[in-house]
Amino acid sequence: MISTVGVGMDGWDTRREKIVKLLSTGEPVSLDELCRMLGVFDRKIVLEDVSHIAQTLRKKNSKLVMLPPACLRCGFVFKDLSRPKLPSRCPKCKNERISQPLFQIK
Repeated sequence: MISTVGVGMDGWDTRREKIVKLLSTGEPVSLDELCRMLGVFDRKIVLEDVSHIAQTLRKKNSKLVMLPPACLRCGFVFKDLSRPKLPSRCPKCKNERISQPLFQIK
């Protein structure tokens, strides 16, 4: 019996190829939206894939743009992130309600 797990948008694309296609649509996509569209429940896996995709795109003269997460209480923006990640709390007000980063390929 043949399993259909892994059959994606255009056949047998890898997870990273699917992420590139999703981020190339022109609209920023949140981390949770990516996880839901890919059927992956672990955010860390998707963040690792996004980091790898960013490195690969640099070699191809494309760019992964990350709209940084922000504190939903005080508005602090986590703009100094060197890698895509989801901060656990705001360093300014210590609130744990943080918006998700949005990703897009340009």
